[in-house]
Amino acid sequence: MRVSDEVAEALAAGRPVVALESTIISHGLPQPRNLEVAVELEDIVRQAGAVPATVAVLDGVPRVGLDKDELERIATEPGLRKLGFRDLAPAAALGLSGATTVSGTSFLAARAGVRVFATGGLGGVHRGWTTVQDESADIDTLSRTRITVVCAGVKSILDVPATLQRLETKQVTVVGYRTDEFPGFYLHSSGEPVDWRIETPREAAAIMRAQDALGGLETALIVANPVPADLQLDPELHDRVLAEGLRAAEERGVTGQAITPFLLEYLVEGTGGASLEANLAAVRGNTRLAGEIAAAWTAG
Repeated sequence: MRVSDEVAEALAAGRPVVALESTIISHGLPQPRNLEVAVELEDIVRQAGAVPATVAVLDGVPRVGLDKDELERIATEPGLRKLGFRDLAPAAALGLSGATTVSGTSFLAARAGVRVFATGGLGGVHRGWTTVQDESADIDTLSRTRITVVCAGVKSILDVPATLQRLETKQVTVVGYRTDEFPGFYLHSSGEPVDWRIETPREAAAIMRAQDALGGLETALIVANPVPADLQLDPELHDRVLAEGLRAAEERGVTGQAITPFLLEYLVEGTGGASLEANLAAVRGNTRLAGEIAAAWTAG
């Protein structure tokens, strides 16, 4: 694993660092906007007083912190793989390049000593789990990785109640940031309650310290930060297009790993791009909050 000089120096000096995933750059946004957003998110981290550490694998080498050329490569190189935790070893052994998902990013960031990670939405339990037991690897990785993930909940195409139940079973702590309800990714709320609420980044940092002091399982802390209500996707439009997308997926026989990208793309097209803008609003807010939490964490 290669940690960039800037990130390594910040970690050694006890300065705040925020990990950022690279899948949103390579697979989540069209060119050239993906590179613009990647640079924007790193700038948001810096404005919060922290150092950005975008994570990826290039030529078989896991990277924590990318320079300008490496970031551009992630945004433009064709054929990049999506790498979860399970894919890191094959990519390293075969010298391949790829963008890291939540599970891959969480693992590599934690190995490098980065404690805070900002993303859009987590993976979770898929709809119809009782028939096809499809569950994101994010849940298992977060159940054994000591990292704080700031997100806007889980992707709304998933089974949100089942996902929250699995996180509880896996002993992953979930707190709502200034909310009593779990966010709905594109939506301000999923309607599902959360057991814990915090109001400030300092409270998040205090929970992180309590995790370390108590010991026990090396589980994650999920800080669920809702997209602002005025920037969310219209709930009625969301529900209608998602229902149409689920029917289309069933009719076309789309299953397994193909279902998530299919539904996300269906939402983008069916909402005229509004779902993408809501996604970006959530990611920006999560990145800003992650920087503030990282600063509170290192301040002690």
